Amino acid sequence: MYWGVRDKRSIAQYRDNLLGVSRAIPAMLRLFGANGIHATWATVGFIFFKDADELRQHLPASLPTYGSANLSPYDYMADAPGLEADYHFAPALIEQIAATEGQEIATHTFSHYYCLEDGQTLAQFKDDIGAAIGVAARKGFSVKSLVFPRNQWNGQYLSALAELGVRCYRGNESNWMYKASNGDGQSRLQRAARLVDTYFNLSGHNTHALADCTREAPYNFAASRFLRPYSEKLGVLEGLRLRRIKNAMRDAAVNKRIFHLWWHPHNFGVNLQSNMAFLERVIAYQAVLRREHGMLSLNMGELCQLAGGADGQ
Repeated sequence: MYWGVRDKRSIAQYRDNLLGVSRAIPAMLRLFGANGIHATWATVGFIFFKDADELRQHLPASLPTYGSANLSPYDYMADAPGLEADYHFAPALIEQIAATEGQEIATHTFSHYYCLEDGQTLAQFKDDIGAAIGVAARKGFSVKSLVFPRNQWNGQYLSALAELGVRCYRGNESNWMYKASNGDGQSRLQRAARLVDTYFNLSGHNTHALADCTREAPYNFAASRFLRPYSEKLGVLEGLRLRRIKNAMRDAAVNKRIFHLWWHPHNFGVNLQSNMAFLERVIAYQAVLRREHGMLSLNMGELCQLAGGADGQ
């Protein structure tokens, strides 16, 4: 929710998207449940709590020392002691997700931690992930999968995930436009290229062989495509956006590879009807590929099991 965009937008600027999460997630779950779609929900640890007081009782042993204070949610918390639940906490939504068949509760770190920003350390990251695993465990969830916030996956931190029992993560597409970097390292050219790549095949299908993803632990189930939300300005290109996704899905199905589609619930917070209609078309095509080629829908934890046996190792 707000933790993921807090350093980029004010609540006032993004209110409709944030409030729309409470409508978007149930709509997604109904669609997933009706069509046998299994998904991983990478969840910021903060939102497991019911309020700010409970959150402050479970902070990590060390906090990130970012060079830019604006990146720290802990500084934000100090300046905003009363955090509105509608924007900052969602334990009921997490329970609703977990109650739907095939849905995995994973971690998006405890604090929406940025692994490539200046100032933070490996020890601070380990404390953050330990706190994320701890709050999930107190709610009855065993965390095995992780998505790095802002796609800032850091190869030097992967050994820490293995130590803490996290078995897989979502890496980035291999093309230069998707290269992991801190906020200052993202050029306008990269952003523009990613936008064009939404509609035209600049970077390839970005599908992955299971054997390539699982050569070493933790496993890297890299992204294939970001499901960019509906845009009225670009509405004329919706057919191209769908074709781009469907072509990659077919490549995965025919060649027995992995297609990893991802997005944020707040992306669906506005234009919910249009976004859900598009998602329905994607899922309908998955059903076609399932009939024709046996394409499965698996969450990240299930992929671990497929790769390494019933215990996921």
